[in-house]
Amino acid sequence: MSQQPVPDHAAPAQATPGGTPQGRTAPGGTTPSGAARGRTAPSGTTPSEAPSSRTAPGGAELEAPHLDFDGTTPYEDYVQASVLTHLQRPLSDDPGEMVFLVTTQVMELWFTVIVHEWHTAAQALREDDLPTTMAALQRSAYELESLNASWKPLAHLTPGQFNAYRSALGDGSGFQSAMYRRLEFLLGEKSASMLVPHRGAPRVHAELEKALTEPSLYDEVLRYLARRGLAVPAAVLDRDPALRYEPDPGVERVWEEIYSGPREGELVRLGEALTEVAELVWRWRNDHLVATRRAMGAKTGTGGSAGVAWLEKRAGKTVFPELWTARSHV
Repeated sequence: MSQQPVPDHAAPAQATPGGTPQGRTAPGGTTPSGAARGRTAPSGTTPSEAPSSRTAPGGAELEAPHLDFDGTTPYEDYVQASVLTHLQRPLSDDPGEMVFLVTTQVMELWFTVIVHEWHTAAQALREDDLPTTMAALQRSAYELESLNASWKPLAHLTPGQFNAYRSALGDGSGFQSAMYRRLEFLLGEKSASMLVPHRGAPRVHAELEKALTEPSLYDEVLRYLARRGLAVPAAVLDRDPALRYEPDPGVERVWEEIYSGPREGELVRLGEALTEVAELVWRWRNDHLVATRRAMGAKTGTGGSAGVAWLEKRAGKTVFPELWTARSHV
């Protein structure tokens, strides 16, 4: 005959080898086994796996998390994790390709959120809302740090490791990334020729064409400074935003004036937030260059690019150039 469970409140206070009396609650609101003695765990679980209430400091009871949902979980509905985790389709048998593929997809997600932040910052500048601009720029700096850290899994690839799955890329290359192109356009690195690879994707092409013709983030900064009474040259304010931004001595003098003023002024803080972004973009380009140089040397890049030579040219470009040159005159 099976013994009937003893109710918790009636269990004798006998010491167990672990030092906690049977029938009494151990710290954290559980018995040493993790489940109340005398209670039966749900079918298919061990006592240590069974959901149970816990006791918070002060004696308040904490309920177990809600585990039963009619359809997918609220987490899945919000994050779409099952979509994200089924987008990986390696094309080779090499196990290292999965790392390369996931890392590249993670980079695309970071491009997306950084573009969102810079659009937010640009819109706020148009509305003379400097606090919102600053918040978006500061967030984007943290996001750029995370983006740059994405190189870690790929930074030490040997040529043999990369060659094991390189052929799976075919003509694919990072310079074909539409979201990265939008990021570069926001920095003022405009080039109509970079729309050509996307002619076969009308929606993407239209988005890039719009981004090409809109003022860059730096354009909006300079327009904001002009509205604040600073002598930004008219030629800069009236320039064609679809063209690549070129440094201007008059803009350099504007930043020199700002940095010669109060050290904690809000325009100095704006300049430093932009400088932080510029530095992190420069680090991104250099990390890309180094990772590529280690993996493939000076060979021609995928997609017919010049490989390392192309990346060296990109790494040599300064973002928000007058913010750097003006420092020599302060």
